[in-house]
Amino acid sequence: MSQHESLIFYATAPDTCPYLEDRKMVSLFADPGGPMDVGIYGELLHNGFRRSGNHVYRHQCPHCRACVPYRIPVAHFTPDRSQRRALKRNEGLSIITHEAGFDSEHYHLYTLYVTQRHRGGGMDNPTPESYLGFVTSRWCRTWLVEFREDGRLLGVAVVDRLPDALSAVYTFFDPAARARSLGTLAILWQIRRAREEGLPHVYLGYWNAQSPKMAYKNRFQPGEGLINGIWTPVTT
Repeated sequence: MSQHESLIFYATAPDTCPYLEDRKMVSLFADPGGPMDVGIYGELLHNGFRRSGNHVYRHQCPHCRACVPYRIPVAHFTPDRSQRRALKRNEGLSIITHEAGFDSEHYHLYTLYVTQRHRGGGMDNPTPESYLGFVTSRWCRTWLVEFREDGRLLGVAVVDRLPDALSAVYTFFDPAARARSLGTLAILWQIRRAREEGLPHVYLGYWNAQSPKMAYKNRFQPGEGLINGIWTPVTT
């Protein structure tokens, strides 16, 4: 019996899809009062789930399959020309990894990012409590990966360390540093770190070819999408 068969799941009521405005989204949530640890979550991640704080969910829309769980088999990844430029552009940055916890400098950068980049997206007006509740969980090991230039914090990648994978939770950065492609750099760092640790995959969450917010993920090739319950190669 797989570990997640003992869990109870609940479906949300249909709500406006944040990616495709003409559609409704339904999510399947694991009972937040049920058992959860890094091993159970790792198995759920393999089955298309994600986490937001302590909440573990999967999109389960009845008439739409546009959101596809996406992962990178890191042993076969090769950066394209644009990704190589991002690496070159950021060669001088310092990259520092911390265990997850509240950091006021991180929080202020996160507030700046969501205010300027995601206004009206449901993440406005964060508080220290809502920020920490989003990026951390009580049962998963999470890293906060800093990207700095001459001591100045430019970006932070929130990364879960699972037994057999890394999972990209979120990345936020100084909007004034947009030209640096720090989101791309954060994923490239995770691919490299997964290789160093002998982990086969980096999970990027949901890829949606119809949404500009989500379509970028399959620029990381080769990639695999969870389609009809099977991890399948997905090309650009």
